[in-house]
Amino acid sequence: MHDQRIAEYQKKYEHHHQLFQQAHLLHHRLGMARLAAMLVALVLCYYAYNKQQTAMWVAAGACVVAFVLLVQKQRKVDAERRLQQELSNVNEEEAAYLRDGKLSCADGAAYRDDTHAFSADLDIFGTRSLYQHVNRTATQMGRDALARSFTTLNDQDTIAARQAAVAELAGEAEQRHLFYAHARLVNDEKQDSARLLAWSGRAEEPLSAVLRILSFLMPSLLGVSIVLYAVTGGEQWWSAITYVVPLQLAVFFFSFKRIKKAIAGTEQVQKTLVAYAQLLRLMEQRSFTAPHLAAMQQRLKQDETPASTHIMQLAAIYASLENVQNPFAAMGMNGLYLHHLHALHRLVQWKKQYATFIPAWLQAIGDMEALNSLANLRYNNPAFCFPVLNNRQHISFTAMGHPTIPATHRVCNDVSFTESRFIILTGSNMSGKSTFLRTMGVNMVLCNAGSAVCAQEAGIHPMPMFVSMRQSDSLADNESYFFAEVKRLQHIIGHLNSGPAFVLLDEILRGTNSDDKRSGTIGVIEKIIRTQAIGAIATHDLEVCHTTDAYPTVLTNKCFEVETAGGELSFDYRLRSGICQNKNATFIMKKMGIID
Repeated sequence: MHDQRIAEYQKKYEHHHQLFQQAHLLHHRLGMARLAAMLVALVLCYYAYNKQQTAMWVAAGACVVAFVLLVQKQRKVDAERRLQQELSNVNEEEAAYLRDGKLSCADGAAYRDDTHAFSADLDIFGTRSLYQHVNRTATQMGRDALARSFTTLNDQDTIAARQAAVAELAGEAEQRHLFYAHARLVNDEKQDSARLLAWSGRAEEPLSAVLRILSFLMPSLLGVSIVLYAVTGGEQWWSAITYVVPLQLAVFFFSFKRIKKAIAGTEQVQKTLVAYAQLLRLMEQRSFTAPHLAAMQQRLKQDETPASTHIMQLAAIYASLENVQNPFAAMGMNGLYLHHLHALHRLVQWKKQYATFIPAWLQAIGDMEALNSLANLRYNNPAFCFPVLNNRQHISFTAMGHPTIPATHRVCNDVSFTESRFIILTGSNMSGKSTFLRTMGVNMVLCNAGSAVCAQEAGIHPMPMFVSMRQSDSLADNESYFFAEVKRLQHIIGHLNSGPAFVLLDEILRGTNSDDKRSGTIGVIEKIIRTQAIGAIATHDLEVCHTTDAYPTVLTNKCFEVETAGGELSFDYRLRSGICQNKNATFIMKKMGIID
């Protein structure tokens, strides 16, 4: 199936690359035509001035008009060229990912939190993490939304709604890629959305009645004076002009600090707003059937006007304010009609009506990117399944594998917690115990996000998850490895009285002697199974496995075995019932010459 997907991506890459080349050639030709139109206009103006021929002036004017039209056309072609380039890049990257495992997206290392209940232990964030494999977001809102979906517990209804949304989006690869390509063109950074959100939450005082009256009265007086001077030539009207212009500039300078304060931190946001509006428009124009997507789309309407229209209006206001710091433009525009005062009023009015919706609009963009990322995972892996949800504390997987391991190397196993709700897992070094625990944990994370999971079938009761697999000592906190591990166990057990939870523990209490470790491990198991916890604990101590004799209906033993044949180790990574019988530590050390 991956070969088929690779061929599809390669075909789409070639299609969009061809369109990019055509747009690139047209963009070059329009540039040459622009240059020719301007040169011809200059030549015509020269001859028209010397020979005083009206026809040449008309021709020169036509060339100037042609130049303006060519500039506008070239901008549209440039936008199409950049879009086709991104679409070709998207398909090329997907093919490279499926073919070579090449990861080109952000790894989410900024979201790593060693104190989180499971994310650090399960390698959710960081290099070659689950996040990096799934991530197909390009804006800060999308990156945040995808990270939240992996770390925040969702209720069963939300998960079911997200599953339906992901299933619908998975079948619309062209639309997903178009949205992704436009998001990549935004090229925003964390401070862009943060500044916009900060601006939207800042209260803004309306312009005073005096300023509003002056902003209309003075330009009107100036306009009347100019017309009367042009008609009559009266010096009194020229004098009126010379008085009104400086007065308007004085009003502008009086309001300059107010204008700067109103746009503080967002002076360069206009292009970003236009890009956000394009993403919103793509969402608004779709026809969704999944209730989650339809509800998200509905939230993008205010007063029956699409959010993209409101954002474009804001972008236009910012465009009219961008030159406030250009002294020549500011003096000319405000000396004539107090341009920036009117723009400030429009900004204040827009903010009063719509600023409170900005967080929801930006979040909608992020949520769509996150859902598209999960849909892309489903599309690339059609054998993955959507878990059947239940509220009976039943968790089971058929042919479960780790989603970040290539299918050609992935070993899948069946596991069920319906009969015995806690597994004691044994196996020699490198036999696959830790990978198996992470495989269960990562698939639980995917289920919670509303994604398909790496299994043939799955039934899951969504519940909180707690993992202890990777602890470290801390010199800064004067904390030993053992104490860090005990604190983590205390945190986990403290939460188990709140209700059902999924717990994964890997070789706990490694920071103490073997007797303490054995008795402590058994004590932890007995403590956990007195709650409603479901899960597994991996251990090298075979004595711990005998705990199942006292709790046969709750505990069960599972293992991974290793074979030593012909002087070599052989791992099959297959989960078996029972207690591990083979060991390999001494064998490996002898083979490496560490011991005799």
